[in-house]
This record gives sequence, structure tokens and C-alpha cells, in this order.
Amino acid sequence: MIKLIVGLGNPGAEYTATRHNAGFWFVDQFARDASATLREEKRFHGFYGKGRLHGHEVHLLEPQTFMNRSGQSVVALAQFFKILPDEILVAHDELDLPPGTVKMKLGGGSGGHNGLKDISAHLSSQQYWRLRIGIGHPRDLIPEGARAGAKPDVANFVLKPPRREEQDVIDQSIERALAVMPFVVAGETERAVMNLHRNS
Repeated sequence: MIKLIVGLGNPGAEYTATRHNAGFWFVDQFARDASATLREEKRFHGFYGKGRLHGHEVHLLEPQTFMNRSGQSVVALAQFFKILPDEILVAHDELDLPPGTVKMKLGGGSGGHNGLKDISAHLSSQQYWRLRIGIGHPRDLIPEGARAGAKPDVANFVLKPPRREEQDVIDQSIERALAVMPFVVAGETERAVMNLHRNS
């Protein structure tokens, strides 16, 4: 059963609309659905709230430590409430999925994502759930003829807002993910994954 949902992003108004903050977008929307208010909680190094969805209580967290130190926030909350890694769902931006695609899985590597890398290090485990919100990859924006020698600028790409058409389909993918959250918080993760992937 998922007891903690974490959204990854960077703190500060200048990052709010950037691709790297897709995890924050998801948790903000989940908080609205679960009638939860996120407030700064210094002991968890982030914005924290508790919500109820279909009778199940869930902790919500948006680390305010900057992306590459997200684990500090996650482990502080997990230890305080005695939450195990496989009871945690981390929502994050995913370069390897196109905008409009969203996938959920348990475990795996970090795929070069600094937030996941730090969480895995702090939890001493990779066995936590991930909600992978597709944002696309900058290599896809390089004209085909120029791709051979071109090196995509990933850091610059994730710290820029999506184009309007990308934002629209990312928002739709977040809606589809929210639609399966009742299954997730009830411990029916396999059913959630099946339904989500069928519609992605």
C-alpha cells in the first residue's frame, strides 16, 4: 500500500513552470483531489500535507532541497512515519518518454535523474515506486540531418517550460495518472499499472 507520494522539482518561482517540476505539478493536483494543504515543514525539508482519498490516508511531500538533494527530504519523512521504500511513490519528469505518456513501475535505476539518484542513496534502496511523467528529450528537437554530431543540452531542456502543445498533453497524462490513484492508495498497484498503461 502506498503511504507516501513525493513530487520532485526545484523550489522557487523561476522553476515552477519548467519541465523538471512535473512531479510538483502532479502532487499539487493530487493534493486538490485529496483535500490536502501543503505547508512548509522544516523537519522534512519540504512542503508536506496529509490527504484522504477513497478512505485512505496518504502523506504528500514536495522536497524544497533542490533536485539533487531530494533524498534528504524523503528519508526524513519516511523515517519519522516508519514508511518503507515500497510504500513510497515518487512522481518525476522522464526524458525517455514523450510528452503525453505516463508510466508507473517499482524499482529500477535512476536513468541519470539526479532526484532519483539521491533518493536511492538516502533510502539505501531502489525498491520504491516511480510515476514517470514523459517530457520528451532534447535530441528529438534536433533536425534529423544534424543529429549525427549534435549533443543535446539536457540540463537546459529540463529547466525550460514545455511548449504549449507539450504542456497540454503532459497535463492530460497527469489527469490519467490521477484517475488510477484510488487503486494506488488502496494497495491495488498492479491494477493501477494495468489501467494506466492501457491508456498511455
